[in-house]
Amino acid sequence: MLDINMSDVFAVLKSLIPEFVAIGVLLILAIIATIAVNKRTVKQVANRKLIHSESWIVALTGTVVAVSLMLTGPMATIMDNTSVEKRKLSDTTVAAANTLAEETQNEAITLLKNEDSALPLSAKKINVFGWSSTNPVYGGSGSGSISDQYPTVSLLEGMKKAGLQTNSELSSLYTKYNDKRPKNGMFEVDWSLPELPVEQYPSKAVTDAKNFSDQAIVVIARVGGEGSDLPTNMKAKNVTYTDNSKQYPDFKEGEHYLQLSQSERNMLDMVTKDFSKVTLVYNGANTFQFDFLQTYPQIKSVVWCPPAGQNGFTSLGRVLTGKLNPSGKTSDTFIKDLKQSPTWNNFGDFAYDNVTEFKIKSEYSGLDVEPHFVNYSEGIYVGYRFYETAAKEGIINYDDMVLYPFGYGLSYTKFEQKMGPLIHKDSKISFDVSVTNTGSKAGKDVVESYYSAPYTDGGIEKASTNLVAFEKTKLLQPGESQTITVSFNESDMASYDEHNAKSYVLEEGDYTISIQSDSHHALDSKNVTIDKSITYDGKGSDKLRTGDKKAATNLFDSVRGDNVTYLSRAGHFANYAKATAAPASMSMSDSVKARFVNNGNYDPKKFDKASDKMPTTGAKNGVTLSDLYGKSYDDPLWDELLDQLSVKDMDNLIANGGFGTSPVKSIGKPKLIDADGPAALNNNFTKIGSIGFPSSTALACTWNTELARRFGDMIGQMAHDMGITGWYAPAMNMHRSAFGGRNFEYFSEDGLLAGTMASNEVGGAQKHGVYAYMKHLALNDQETNRTNMLCTWADEQAMREIFLRPFEMSVKDGGATGAMSGFNYLGSLYCGANSDLLKKLLRNEWGFRGTVVTDYFGNYDLFQNADQEIRNGNDLMLATLNVTNHVSDQSATSVKAMREACHNILYTTGNSWMYADGSPKVKIPAWRMAMYAVWALTVVLVIWTELVALKRFKARRKAADLSVLEQVADNPIEVELTSQPNQESDNEK
Repeated sequence: MLDINMSDVFAVLKSLIPEFVAIGVLLILAIIATIAVNKRTVKQVANRKLIHSESWIVALTGTVVAVSLMLTGPMATIMDNTSVEKRKLSDTTVAAANTLAEETQNEAITLLKNEDSALPLSAKKINVFGWSSTNPVYGGSGSGSISDQYPTVSLLEGMKKAGLQTNSELSSLYTKYNDKRPKNGMFEVDWSLPELPVEQYPSKAVTDAKNFSDQAIVVIARVGGEGSDLPTNMKAKNVTYTDNSKQYPDFKEGEHYLQLSQSERNMLDMVTKDFSKVTLVYNGANTFQFDFLQTYPQIKSVVWCPPAGQNGFTSLGRVLTGKLNPSGKTSDTFIKDLKQSPTWNNFGDFAYDNVTEFKIKSEYSGLDVEPHFVNYSEGIYVGYRFYETAAKEGIINYDDMVLYPFGYGLSYTKFEQKMGPLIHKDSKISFDVSVTNTGSKAGKDVVESYYSAPYTDGGIEKASTNLVAFEKTKLLQPGESQTITVSFNESDMASYDEHNAKSYVLEEGDYTISIQSDSHHALDSKNVTIDKSITYDGKGSDKLRTGDKKAATNLFDSVRGDNVTYLSRAGHFANYAKATAAPASMSMSDSVKARFVNNGNYDPKKFDKASDKMPTTGAKNGVTLSDLYGKSYDDPLWDELLDQLSVKDMDNLIANGGFGTSPVKSIGKPKLIDADGPAALNNNFTKIGSIGFPSSTALACTWNTELARRFGDMIGQMAHDMGITGWYAPAMNMHRSAFGGRNFEYFSEDGLLAGTMASNEVGGAQKHGVYAYMKHLALNDQETNRTNMLCTWADEQAMREIFLRPFEMSVKDGGATGAMSGFNYLGSLYCGANSDLLKKLLRNEWGFRGTVVTDYFGNYDLFQNADQEIRNGNDLMLATLNVTNHVSDQSATSVKAMREACHNILYTTGNSWMYADGSPKVKIPAWRMAMYAVWALTVVLVIWTELVALKRFKARRKAADLSVLEQVADNPIEVELTSQPNQESDNEK
């Protein structure tokens, strides 16, 4: 669940100021009237009492009106979201989800090292060292977190479920030292790593542990979250960290979060001194720096257990005991020194030094913000593509740099893979792979197929090794074989030539197709020859890549930037030092300044077209949204439906898209609910959540497409139980750097692996009528400054071949009808207002039909602008506050854009499962019913009070008149003289 942001609270209060002022004024006036109208100022009791009554009736009525305006205005979306029916998962769904979650983690756990057959464990009693053994990582913070609504299986409980007996005295030491993991939220991050200092272990602790068992497991964990990237310098001023000991610092200047702390190193010294067979369990989504393993030969086995969700640690116990044979493969490359990554110097915090003209004071945060930037200077050489190619070109020694390759993972058995004849026919390449379990235990293996393309020095950039297809086997018994058919299109081996052809090109020459145990070790290979180069420019029936609606051509020349040197293979990576160095310039060029847009210089009038005509609005055609269910996007009936929308209808639908879509009475559309969370369905307002699954990184480590499809199916099933129609997931940005704060939400460093998993999730959910908002489009791969006008600079080849590929596959293969735009800028334009991205690429080239929603709208008033966004392809504002999310301009140009945005929103929502049986019946929110009741009660109360006041007024006047008459009768001259000055005129009466 998302944390409560106090800035959001203040923003809500700020939006309500006019209503609060009105209430205050009314109350003050009523009080003034009560005090001012007294015996001295108004002698007649009847008049005085009437004025008092009327002033408080007005105050009451005005207060009710003001509160109603608050609720139906700025707070409407929040109130709707918090008052929806709290529907939970059925017992059947809970059981099925738990089973699938366990199956997923069963195949996600990856065995990285296993010397001397240290695993499976030979003893039932084990010592588990490390504070994280009592506080493991289940997921991450922010939108990717998991609900605490369902019980979790802890790491130690998972071991016990597998039949292991753990040393409770050790566990007790850790829980007494610190029983909670430090805060890691979106708005507050404590990077402290609690680890009991060695000097605080009781003197007999290790001796008692040795007597308990000669088996030792050490657990180390790292956590990430939305809003912050992992620290690359633990001594930086903005890093909150508390050392475990006053005798030494846990980290020295320049040391990072993904290496051992001094307390952890001291613990390893202690454990390896007394135990000769140690298993290290790493629990985290970000690749850890295992450079210390050679220092500790006693560490015989290493297990990677990515964030396990609510019950995934059961799988860890099974793997350790041998009840389960590990079959996970790494989704990223583990290198020995993360500072040697080509992204090290170009990831993180980079502020322009000459952009004061674009400075904006955020009304939300109160801070002055200027644009920032990040350079994707490594080009296509991300992850293994760099390490494999650099080794081939001779600029690195592979074994000195890489510890565990991409796609690597060990098993308790052995497999043999044999590659059959290669068939190249009808622009497809296929071959069979025979996989045989040659060992003594049942297990699963992965067939990984890579290609190597012919490369011309100085020509189109090409990595020497590229994953092109993969498939996981079934559970193979000892001696059992399975034949896997590998098939892919020859166009899948094409490279994007942004400089000359400005299209995808499959160059002529010999392509090596191989099956490998990982990205570095080939098992078998064969060559296929492309006789003639093919340019996929759409000029001919055979000139489109498979799945393309329109040929790709350059759209992002301006995103390349003016001051970025991109890594090139030319001359054996001759420009490596320059390309991977920190930015040479911190200045924004004049040409970029001329294109840069934020809310400080955006004027909708500049983009109005005089030729645009105001579309029809408010028609009475009698069409409801349910009439469009199952119809094509271009069906003529859409025009009749859209004609019925008023400008106010359109504006409300577009503006109020936070965790759901607004009701539209004129077309019979009720409010529909969208939920957050790539590992679960989380309703951040009702606090109702689903079962939390293992992280996306864990799913990628399974290399099992069936599990991804089943996860999407389960999302659909859980959504039906919970009354949810939209899912803010899957998240499919890249593991560009090991320090990405949301790497647990994302899949891999490889676009194909990420895209295959993501598209299967999307397809599974869409099959159930649940629209998946694939996110965050695009290049939103770091958290640092992502909301501070972060200009992302990248070359188009890298964008298309790596960073955009999962989105492309999710549209073409998964049938996505939803997308969430990124907070970052592509070059000089915010992603949510970039028509090249959202119109030309997403819709025109890929054929996407559906809704693009912003990332959270409301606190980033620096650049988010509803008018600018709808004109450029972003349809829906993920806003829970009615502050700046409304369309400010209502020219013909703007209203046309509003109509198109509503078409996209309604196409997506109208094809959800809620419309499968006609117009959905949705209850009026409880708060609205309560408000209507208060209105009715107020009307009754006002009328009754008014009648009572008037009745009493008449009674008092009558009594006063009788009193005067009596006085006249007793002393007529005196009464006349004394009463005359106070008599009222006929008009006053």
